[in-house]
Amino acid sequence: MMINKKWRILTIGDGDLSFSKALLIHQPASLTATVYDSLATMSGKYGDLFYQQLKLENIPILFEFDVCNPTSWMGLEKNSFDLVIFQFPLLPAFRSFSEYKQCADKLNINTLNRRLLRDFLINSFSYFIDPNGQQLCFITSKDVKPYRQWNIENALHLNTDINYLGSMPFDIKMFPGYKIRNVDRDKHVKDTKGVTYVWSRLKRHSIIDKLNPAQFLGDNYCTACRAGPFTTELDSMQHNKSIKHKQMMELERLWLADLDNSGSKVALKNDQK
Repeated sequence: MMINKKWRILTIGDGDLSFSKALLIHQPASLTATVYDSLATMSGKYGDLFYQQLKLENIPILFEFDVCNPTSWMGLEKNSFDLVIFQFPLLPAFRSFSEYKQCADKLNINTLNRRLLRDFLINSFSYFIDPNGQQLCFITSKDVKPYRQWNIENALHLNTDINYLGSMPFDIKMFPGYKIRNVDRDKHVKDTKGVTYVWSRLKRHSIIDKLNPAQFLGDNYCTACRAGPFTTELDSMQHNKSIKHKQMMELERLWLADLDNSGSKVALKNDQK
């Protein structure tokens, strides 16, 4: 992950604040951390070691921060960051089967997680990002199932003026002390095949040359399944008949239907080239 000392950074949903603490080794121009839980809930799950360490460094920390809920953003100065980072996002666990049924009866978990990440991008560029700054958003996720099935590179920014720039491997050794947490669990999770994906309002950003471009594009690939290149038409036809492809096409259909049903054809204003 690329971090520049001149950047003003906001971290989203940093479960135990260990990532925000580890970021300080890179000496960003400024850092603000947010946590989805309350301080009491976070401390009960993980302890408050990193919270206390950040307090000693006078790092602003906002608890009960929901990137999808503007009423929880009141402690932030609008449009004041160069980079917003969301590390290994995942919907919080449901408290009961009835709550799961209520949320997922009409929308599956794949669509709900995509909604979370899309809201993160749109809200970040609308409210958190300085339009005169670097204008960057990072999402770090795992390049394994089910995260790979979110189609992060292609699906999240549809019908917006947000540009996907590319990706870079996530090397946890760059962040000493960082513990990747499962949602609502107190165990350390492996950074299996971690990848940081990058977006900007700028189409031509100086960071692009240091990123891996979007993969699996072109006529000989299946972009959604991240498969190919297919050397023959028969290879392509066999892939299209596979269970994996049919499952992925159903997830894409449900996602596009959700965008249409929610009127989510968003176009951010003041497009910059």
